[in-house]
Amino acid sequence: MYNCIEVAAISRQPQPSPGSVAVTVAGIKGMGLWTLLEGFLLLANALAIINEDRFLAPKGWSFSEFSVGRTKSLKGQIIGLIYATQYLRVPLILLNSICIVVKLVSG
Repeated sequence: MYNCIEVAAISRQPQPSPGSVAVTVAGIKGMGLWTLLEGFLLLANALAIINEDRFLAPKGWSFSEFSVGRTKSLKGQIIGLIYATQYLRVPLILLNSICIVVKLVSG
């Protein structure tokens, strides 16, 4: 199957050093408050652009289908969050602009 040269080449491949695992763990630990805020901003952007007629209404997630008493369920809370982010689009635009400027300045 293998000739001697192929086996020798496979056996001489460098093994990962213990320090390479520490780099990966340090990358996870390196996530700070700014990265977390950027993640929440991306999530808010995703919720703000969802089209109700196209995506929410066919699945029964329309805001008009929920009465006042049913908004305390998890589904009602999620729908309320989606509508809150859609209502606050102008502040989202401002937060996105600030985030872009900070990224451009800080590198």
